[in-house]
Amino acid sequence: MSVIPLVFTSGWASGINAYAVVLLLGVFGATGVSDEVPAALQRTDVLIVAGVLFLCEAIADKIPYVDSVWDTAHTVIRPVAGAVIAALLAGESGSLPELAAGAIGGSTALMSHLVKAGTRMAVNTSPEPFSNVAMSIAEDLGVAGVVTFAIFNPVAAAVIAAVLLVLGIVTVVFLASRIRRFLRRRAQRREEKRLAGTGAPWPPG
Repeated sequence: MSVIPLVFTSGWASGINAYAVVLLLGVFGATGVSDEVPAALQRTDVLIVAGVLFLCEAIADKIPYVDSVWDTAHTVIRPVAGAVIAALLAGESGSLPELAAGAIGGSTALMSHLVKAGTRMAVNTSPEPFSNVAMSIAEDLGVAGVVTFAIFNPVAAAVIAAVLLVLGIVTVVFLASRIRRFLRRRAQRREEKRLAGTGAPWPPG
């Protein structure tokens, strides 16, 4: 069977939480649940690092504005992780060239990352912090559920991932005004910090 569905699903999930994908796939491979997981993801050191970084993300992802800073820092990391995981999966199965798999996984991870980052910007315009926690938990559960399902039924999981990606893009377009509001607030805070640091008078409101 072609590895494309698993590559696509892992790319989508990596754009949301790459460390969770590495950790889940590695555990599934190490415990013998799946033979599709490459040995590189099953290494003990890889699992430990992925576990620690997953815990860091689990905390940062639930704090307003900190989550957006974390997302910005991972704009490159998540797509690269998606591409690497996809290439490893393709190399293990031999049914898809690794370069093509990397392109699929990386581009899908980039799209889902942008959806996540945009959605979080919109959520951060809300004055209460509970929506961040709810979004983070929903994302973690979604990644865990879809990746686990992909191990047993990769085609159906890929369909679910594709639907979620499309719905996410539509949601970001719908929330565009809130995202612009978040970006204006962030720019204003940066300007206020800059003026405070230089001692210059603040511009009139």
